[in-house]
Amino acid sequence: MGREAQCTCIVNGSVAKVKALLEPPELILRGEMRRRIPFVKMTGIKPEGDRLHFKFEGESISLQLGKAMAEKWAEAILNPPTLAKKLGITAEATVHMIGPVDDPALKKALDEAKAISNRDPELILARVDTPADLISALQKAADQLETGIPIWFIYRKGPGHPLNENHVRQTALATGIVDTKIAAVSAEFSALRFVKRRS
Repeated sequence: MGREAQCTCIVNGSVAKVKALLEPPELILRGEMRRRIPFVKMTGIKPEGDRLHFKFEGESISLQLGKAMAEKWAEAILNPPTLAKKLGITAEATVHMIGPVDDPALKKALDEAKAISNRDPELILARVDTPADLISALQKAADQLETGIPIWFIYRKGPGHPLNENHVRQTALATGIVDTKIAAVSAEFSALRFVKRRS
């Protein structure tokens, strides 16, 4: 889950109340000031006291997060986890992939797996675009989900798509699995992780 904080933001001396969301690969500011700031375009990132300071496109920005959070956010921005790590893909893991691998970040993450196979996987990934894709993926993974293997549903971000986070969650929850994490896959895709509900 991306970290978030209600905080004061200072941009070139202007003060605003914002909701800041740390959603690798970007920092999102909402509220009185709105920005989407890719980590790769941030410079001069450093925690000072209770603030996180950085520069972005000529602006000097600081977020009043508290000392501990400012330090953690600086570390997360400077050393973001790889997508493979966020999804739980390791060199020892076999991954069952359902649907297309049509995103470069997803392909790179899958390259770190031991194997891509539907036989004895430790993890399931399902790239879904429509409600029908989602239902089909749930059916294909049903036996493995029943044994407790987790599944990530990867779907397009933003409005105007047949599937969104709420639709994925409602459909999956109705089958007896429960969501445990959300992760940004890339600028285009997001992912929700589910696992069998404990009885």
